[in-house]
Amino acid sequence: QVQLVQSGGGLVQPGGSLRLSCTASGFGLDRYTVGWFRQAPGKEREAVSCILTYDDKTYYADSVKGRITASRDNAKNTVYLEMNSLNPEDTGVYYCAAGPLLTQYFSPALCVRATFGTWGQGTQVTVSS
Repeated sequence: QVQLVQSGGGLVQPGGSLRLSCTASGFGLDRYTVGWFRQAPGKEREAVSCILTYDDKTYYADSVKGRITASRDNAKNTVYLEMNSLNPEDTGVYYCAAGPLLTQYFSPALCVRATFGTWGQGTQVTVSS
């Protein structure tokens, strides 16, 4: 069965850090584009970061650049989202997703919801004092 299982998340104070994990089963995540998205209450799901190429060139939304890092551990078939300097605007449900096969072309335009067909269950991140 093809699926993505997420872990991590929770409640953190402003300025704090969290790491989200996303583990694939039924397929090798290292061959596919991987995206992280988030959805705040009452808002559309938006892209946070996408790993887009064979050599892990990664797109980051302007709102998270310099604070959030996406990475993968192919041996564990897992991708991570390391989040630092969190602020209340980062609150939301975070989703990982797997999309098309990786290529050598860095195409940030692919980092949109419609690109991705397999989604994790989502995990809540709340940034609050």
